[in-house]
Amino acid sequence: MDSIKEEKRLLRVTYLFCIISFFNIFLIKTPFDNVALIIGGIICILMGYSNFIVRRFFPDGDKYILIFACILSNIGMVMIYRLKPADAIKQIIFFVVGIVIFILIVVILPELKKYVKFRYIFLVLTLVFISMPTLLGAADVNGSQNWVHFGGFSFQPSEFAKLFLIAYLASAFSKYKNFKQLIEPAFIVMVSLGFMVLQKDLGSALIFFAISVTMLYICTGKFKYVLICLLLFSAGAFISYKLFGHVRLRVMIWQDPWPYKTNQSYQVVQSMYSIAWGGLFGTGLGLGYPGFVPINDSDFIFASISEEMGVLMGFAIMILYFLLFYRCMRAALFAEDKFSRLLAVGYSAMIGAQVLVIVGGVTNMIPLTGITLPLVSYGGTSMIITFMALGILQKISEGGR
Repeated sequence: MDSIKEEKRLLRVTYLFCIISFFNIFLIKTPFDNVALIIGGIICILMGYSNFIVRRFFPDGDKYILIFACILSNIGMVMIYRLKPADAIKQIIFFVVGIVIFILIVVILPELKKYVKFRYIFLVLTLVFISMPTLLGAADVNGSQNWVHFGGFSFQPSEFAKLFLIAYLASAFSKYKNFKQLIEPAFIVMVSLGFMVLQKDLGSALIFFAISVTMLYICTGKFKYVLICLLLFSAGAFISYKLFGHVRLRVMIWQDPWPYKTNQSYQVVQSMYSIAWGGLFGTGLGLGYPGFVPINDSDFIFASISEEMGVLMGFAIMILYFLLFYRCMRAALFAEDKFSRLLAVGYSAMIGAQVLVIVGGVTNMIPLTGITLPLVSYGGTSMIITFMALGILQKISEGGR
């Protein structure tokens, strides 16, 4: 009963944040923006209804997973509407689709341990999606060739590849007994990273590696395997640095962005200016200048939020991600089998690694990578894939029921 009260209290705070934020946008525009109020109301209804469905029909699982996901999505949609109202409408549609997929996974999927036998189906799907940009991808976007276009529809195949790679590794590692059984998954991970190098997708390569190493360590418990992986990855990173000017440019900007602030490092420098200008408490929603930051509703949305809502909001977002990561990892404790446990670890690592990589990039703590902030950044593929992963994690937290 106390847990239910805490969940309801957290949801009420989320509704309040949503209403105040969109009411603020309503006031600052001339004439008043009535659409902002409508969108704020729609988001509150969607969050409330989805949490009611999960709580009403699936009371046994961890409901904080969905609540934290809704809070982060709420923050993102508020900022996207402030920056680009048309994109916010699309983001709400992506949010609805994500929520529907989340609920369907919890409702329809049978016990997850039954999927351990589909190891090679997961393998084929991983290779299909990971190779798709190399074979069918469009011209380089911001240095990377990681988008595929079909007519007016475009998506990032690497996002789907992450889901299937984790499922494949969970299936392969669940049978682990000796070193020989690690050779095949190691080869598949190397092939996946090879495609990432060909596509010049530094961010995805780093995330794929982090996921694989985390699952390997949880499976084997042997740090020497992790050390070997780190050495091999370092060698691969050095070779990539020598082969690709794009990688060398990212490293050069990371080392010292200021001499190139008007051209190559313009994005990073503007991002750091934006965060610094906001200070602790921000300039106020709608009162900053995030328009100076390129790609401010996707790759650099963390800088936009920090400018207008303050560094404290940036810290709050990081804490929310930590809490979401904790609840997702906690779901592994409820897993009835090794396959489900490894799935929980893999999807949790996917979300955690992506947050660290993109926040590190926009603050110049690590070389910049062109990936999105899960649930917060604008982007349909990322939103849907994240909710799919969270739906599986919710199913695991239900104890497989």
